Amino acid sequence: MAVFRWGSSIDAFRDLEREMDRWLRSVNFSMDGVRIGRQYPPVNIYELEDEFLLTAEVPGTKADDVEISIADGMVTIRGDRSDAATIPEDRFRRCERPRGAWERVLALPERIREDDLHAELTHGVLTLHLPKSPPSQARQIPIVDSEPPAGSNEAPGQ
Repeated sequence: MAVFRWGSSIDAFRDLEREMDRWLRSVNFSMDGVRIGRQYPPVNIYELEDEFLLTAEVPGTKADDVEISIADGMVTIRGDRSDAATIPEDRFRRCERPRGAWERVLALPERIREDDLHAELTHGVLTLHLPKSPPSQARQIPIVDSEPPAGSNEAPGQ
């Protein structure tokens, strides 16, 4: 005798999705020597009333080891994070904390006042203040009448 379920035929797919999520949560995807996942450093960008605020987590990095540049609507953050202790590579059994040179390039959402940028590094969090430019005002563009004088056989622009 066949058993029928009343309800949506999509319920079976929801059950499968739930099972797959449960299974994936139980699997550890970390592999030695391979960094899978997000780019380093993790970055948040907030829009405030008159500025954008960019924060980046860079624990273990000194202010002297970070460089910030801005050009063509892009902000570039470069740095170097090294281990304080010099432990040989062959002694690592697990290495999950990123180290070495890194770089992030992020597009800015609007035009900013590049002359008023400032940044600070406090307790491993880099904070970059990006003040917004005032909105540009619409301006009237004059139109010049280039009609030739009456009785002239010249074409415009000659």
